[in-house]
Amino acid sequence: MATGGPQLIALDVDGTLLDTGSPVSERVAAAVRAAVAAGAHVVVTTGRTVLATRSVLAELGLVEGHALCSNGAVHVDVAKGQPLTVQDFDPAPAVVALRALIPEMIFAVEKVGVGYWATGVSPGQFSLGEYLLVDHSALSSERTPRLNGWWPQGSLAEMLRLLAELQVPGASWVHGEFGPWLTVSRQGVSKGWALERLRLALHVPRAATLAIGDGYNDREMFRWAAHSVAMANAPAEVRGLADEVTGNVLEDGVATVLERWFRP
Repeated sequence: MATGGPQLIALDVDGTLLDTGSPVSERVAAAVRAAVAAGAHVVVTTGRTVLATRSVLAELGLVEGHALCSNGAVHVDVAKGQPLTVQDFDPAPAVVALRALIPEMIFAVEKVGVGYWATGVSPGQFSLGEYLLVDHSALSSERTPRLNGWWPQGSLAEMLRLLAELQVPGASWVHGEFGPWLTVSRQGVSKGWALERLRLALHVPRAATLAIGDGYNDREMFRWAAHSVAMANAPAEVRGLADEVTGNVLEDGVATVLERWFRP
């Protein structure tokens, strides 16, 4: 690259590119566009679904390339707006194990490009697409890239205590930053795993990779990147994994990093 900057840039969405519920700032969007204009692969890498990611891609002006949704389980062709690959798994064993631990847990499985099937109503910012209430049998009847769990009567600390020894063959899980949420995926699938597959396909040197994020689901992405940057609003544990900490999302921390190489 003429700038000598990173060639593959992975950017989380909520708490990183934007404050949840707010649009991407013009400064951040301009920095992303400058990186793309310089020839970098900018990859939105998020826990959001395909449906909830499309608006972010539009705000950033990304019209081609790649996006990784559902914590790396869904690889999207940006130009077509459709998944290229979906890493799914059988949610039934995880549902059985979690119900035994936490009977009150509400579950939802992602239906790619459609919405969710769920056993109850749970709070969420991205109610895009179908939200169909079903029983546990129906919920577990089809493979999915992601199983979400929410414990309405519990706390994050108590949930983590109960889950400390949880093992479900073929599946792995990550908890959220705020409240008793968890996401179950196919064993080994993560943002970092998906980014490494993409890096190899794009023939980008590992030394030319950059990742910016703020959540527990960004930990594998930080380990993958040659240079990792945590937002100031990230939990302390996440900040401790990064090579650098930038300003918080309201201070356009992503732009602060990208502008070192890419000037709008």
